[in-house]
Amino acid sequence: MAYLTLKAAAYFSPSISSSSETYLPFSPSKLLKLPPFWPWEKVKVGPLSVSPMGFGTWAWGNQLLWGYQESMDNELQQTFSLAVDNGINLFDTADSYGTGRLNGKSEKLLGKFIREYQGQKRLQKDIVIATKFAAYPWRLTPGQFLNACNASIDRMQIEQIGIGQLHWSTANYAPLQEKALWDGLVAMHDKGLVRAVGVSNYGPKQLVKIYDYLKTRGVPLCTAQVQFSLLSVGEDQLEIKNICDSLGIRLIAYSPLGLGMLTGKYTPSNLPRGPRAFLFRQILPGLDPLFSSLEEIAQKRSKTIPQVAINWCICKGTIPIPGVKTVKQAEENLGALGWRLSSQELLQLEYAARESPQKMIQNIFQTR
Repeated sequence: MAYLTLKAAAYFSPSISSSSETYLPFSPSKLLKLPPFWPWEKVKVGPLSVSPMGFGTWAWGNQLLWGYQESMDNELQQTFSLAVDNGINLFDTADSYGTGRLNGKSEKLLGKFIREYQGQKRLQKDIVIATKFAAYPWRLTPGQFLNACNASIDRMQIEQIGIGQLHWSTANYAPLQEKALWDGLVAMHDKGLVRAVGVSNYGPKQLVKIYDYLKTRGVPLCTAQVQFSLLSVGEDQLEIKNICDSLGIRLIAYSPLGLGMLTGKYTPSNLPRGPRAFLFRQILPGLDPLFSSLEEIAQKRSKTIPQVAINWCICKGTIPIPGVKTVKQAEENLGALGWRLSSQELLQLEYAARESPQKMIQNIFQTR
């Protein structure tokens, strides 16, 4: 008899403490769908309560890197509904997602899928959108940044954004613009356009600076979103995590599967199409120690390599937001919830990651 951890009973806050697991007889060919009245445990993010894992929508509208076509929209909607049906209520997007004429497509699709969701109204109401506003060079004043927030609300056709995030810092190349963008975050919060405020791609020093500034303005910094995975856990990322823990900021881990490198489906002779192939060609040959450990733990746990990699992020106290394009990917990612790696398994994975000579390149927009 196969078993699956009951997610409602085993949902946990991403802290280091472990929780007990409850098992149900379950056929692995069907995805467990829990009753809507079950008291699911969520993670606190400022005034919000979100699932321990969210889903990212970078691929929705991105033709260059992810091969998006409008013919995918039907499956994207099914993917979204499946996620909401199974307890996911955090969806991350950005006003810059979508290439060329499709700029803003991710937000438009997300808003459409929320409006057309056919499941429980309670689940629909609980959805939290976290969107990021690009620090474009023409956004020079708080008012222009506020306009960007209103434009996102219009695209999604919603009344209020859950988490409004500054997509990147301009401190390295346009420090005078930075203060205006911070004031824009304050304005959108004070006007009630967003329930919480966050940043993305902020390094340790700049993260402390914006936290202190927002605090003087009476606005709590609730989230910091950075690249965080077994392939991206260097000194800067760990320092950011420690700062977040000390200041009460929730760390959101984007690219928890290393742009797909940690799915286990690619090899040096089987590379993805598009620009990712160049990066994968550089890094994959050195990942044998890490993949050996991932596979060993996955087999022992009756899980998959991606599920183990995502669960590692959760156990490290982050909220991972793996990207999803298909129902199959959503089902796979959902399998990362409802169980927990042991402390010994965490150490094994981290040792293997250190033994692997190649790491993910950090986002060029991440500051110090």
